[in-house]
Amino acid sequence: MKKFAVIGGGITGVTTAYALAKRGYAVTLFEKHRYAAMETSFANGGQFSVSNAEVWNHWSTVLKGVKWMLRSDAPLLVNPKPSWHKMAWFAEFIAAIPQYEKNTIETTRLAMAARQHLDAWAAEEGLDFDHKREGILHIYRDKGNFVHAGKVSKLLAQGGLDRRAVTPLEMRAIEPTLAGDYYGGYFTESDTTGDIHKFSTGMAAAAERLGVQTRYGHAIQTVKSDGKAVTITAQDGADSHTSVFDGVVVCAGTASRGIAAQLGDRVNIYPVKGYSITVNLDDAHSQASAPMVSLLDDETKLVSSRLGLGRFRVAGTAEFNGYNRDIRADRIRPLVEWVQQCFPGVRTESVVPWAGLRPMMPNLMPRVGPGKRPGVFYNTGHGHLGLTLSAVTADMVAAMVGSAMPH
Repeated sequence: MKKFAVIGGGITGVTTAYALAKRGYAVTLFEKHRYAAMETSFANGGQFSVSNAEVWNHWSTVLKGVKWMLRSDAPLLVNPKPSWHKMAWFAEFIAAIPQYEKNTIETTRLAMAARQHLDAWAAEEGLDFDHKREGILHIYRDKGNFVHAGKVSKLLAQGGLDRRAVTPLEMRAIEPTLAGDYYGGYFTESDTTGDIHKFSTGMAAAAERLGVQTRYGHAIQTVKSDGKAVTITAQDGADSHTSVFDGVVVCAGTASRGIAAQLGDRVNIYPVKGYSITVNLDDAHSQASAPMVSLLDDETKLVSSRLGLGRFRVAGTAEFNGYNRDIRADRIRPLVEWVQQCFPGVRTESVVPWAGLRPMMPNLMPRVGPGKRPGVFYNTGHGHLGLTLSAVTADMVAAMVGSAMPH
């Protein structure tokens, strides 16, 4: 059996390990934390959202970033302090604007295929991750954003997704608990939601049942390739261990950039911080007042998901502030206020805040494929769509490994 290492125990890492194991590879998964899915895959918005496949490479995004630069509570916040990494990333982001339509369509196609893989794996492994099939409702407060959404819908349709425009009256019928005035919305019945942490830990356990060796608590120190084998040195507490593999798949989120540099590859991932709150619905009135249908509010850039009976997740915003992981009160406050405005019957006494770093490529497309050296592969850079795309990119990279390095 060919021996493969997978670096990273988040959503992309555990699905990649699972996909490789199903193809008969001897897989070892390295994760620096004691458990799977403890960073960006811990508490995101929980949407399997093909309808959110629009890439961000659009001049309107740039204008909003400039407009909001001095607002600490802005949906999109850019720290004006310069760095070469940030400047290079934004230059490539702007350079990718001409590919906006093409990349949006391709992302939609990937997300549609991922949905099939995820459903099949979840059924096969009997995973319980609060999966709800109530659809996703995009809400718009003004005509301009609603008109833009219509243009996006045409691109999503080219990628195979069916979503429909709905009136404010229809929005009330779809989600009766939603308060406020809206111009209109778009509803995608086929989109679903679920708890990313539960899904990831479930997939990690499924991978172990297939024979994957998990090395939790192992922080990667060095990764080297001589073209014939890959040597990985990882630190476990005070001890360092070196292992040799036939190949490696890098699924290390924002750390992928540094690991790729050791292997002679440039993977220009930037950490884009997102925030979430988990509202504990501790009383019957709050449970009845919280939505069952998942929402995406285009104006505030927030998404919401109902996780079981007793939890309500709200997530979003984008903060370009390097590798800073601080949970800022001025960034959490708009999420709580959004709940109070849109769902006034929900009590917000018990709220758990969280922040994670989305690994984003400048063109908003995941980096899936081989590196320069034999035996080196990447499955990383999924940005805000890690949960949505991970199942298909894991299968894609496993197929590439199978073609390049068959048993």
